[in-house]
Amino acid sequence: MGTNWATILGAAQPSSAAGSSGQGVPEGTATEGVPDHPGGAAPMPGPCGGGDSTTTIIMMLLMVAAFYFLLIRPQQKKTKEHQNMLGNLKKGDEVVTQGGLIGKVTGFTDKLITLEISEKVRVRVLKSQIIDKFSQ
Repeated sequence: MGTNWATILGAAQPSSAAGSSGQGVPEGTATEGVPDHPGGAAPMPGPCGGGDSTTTIIMMLLMVAAFYFLLIRPQQKKTKEHQNMLGNLKKGDEVVTQGGLIGKVTGFTDKLITLEISEKVRVRVLKSQIIDKFSQ
């Protein structure tokens, strides 16, 4: 069973092969104005979307603006609020540490805070490890 898949799928043979084998483009097919390409393959189309550089720059600016308003700005705002909270701590405030300890502030320096986590049990933690004030 010799099936010629090229004719079944409708693929045309190159014009040089058409004359030698007798199996070229079927009669009645319009070939006028169709350029001949070596090997019978059509040339690859160019890159699509060929917008100018102004469009590209505008799209890049929109991406940067989206990142700023969705990621950078909220993070800066959160950091600023955390710094304000740490600056406003005073003795007697109950706070939560990053490790999950809850304690009452009994003293502090520039970098360290002393917490009383139970009666007569005090620990010193870094100020940066304080997450938030504790409220029940």
